[in-house]
Amino acid sequence: KEDIEVTLLPAGHCPGSVMFLFQGDNGTVLYTGDFRLAKGEAARMELLHSGTRVRDIQSVYLDTTFCDPKFYHIPSREECLNGILELVRSWTALSRYHVVWLNCKAAYGYEYLFTNLSEELGIKVHVNKLDMFKNMPEILYHITTDRNTQIHACRHPRDDDCFRGNRLPCGVTSQNGTRLHIISIKPSTMWFGERNK
Repeated sequence: KEDIEVTLLPAGHCPGSVMFLFQGDNGTVLYTGDFRLAKGEAARMELLHSGTRVRDIQSVYLDTTFCDPKFYHIPSREECLNGILELVRSWTALSRYHVVWLNCKAAYGYEYLFTNLSEELGIKVHVNKLDMFKNMPEILYHITTDRNTQIHACRHPRDDDCFRGNRLPCGVTSQNGTRLHIISIKPSTMWFGERNK
């Protein structure tokens, strides 16, 4: 028999995502799962270090979509946020009828984006329901079920069809009878694998 110590480390992928650090008599193993750590973030994780040195890890099981040479450069989360902020700020400043639809394909993992857009622009992000965020109280101030906002992350089974019809997935097409001008932003890392250097 062997005792193994299992430590969960934040993976930065979506709320609650973790990496597993296994430590036993036969060595140390790190299983990453899907992760997204900013540059320098691993250096601040005490459990990956032994004193001033990096812990001796015998094996790393790297589980990531992006371990492929075609993903030669993925911008940092901050670079992506700044680009989206600039686009959303310039679009929503044109008029209150200029709205943005964040075409988010997953249910979770965009909280960083919603929070920062709301803080920087003072605009809450429309979502279908708040109950999925009830265990993340820090985001509740930044999202709303009120459809009269300029930033939407609402969802519909056929989102793209809705957008082509110049209506948001929540069904909104106008405000006060004035037609909306909608742009769609699809936050996705996959884009970087489809582009050449």
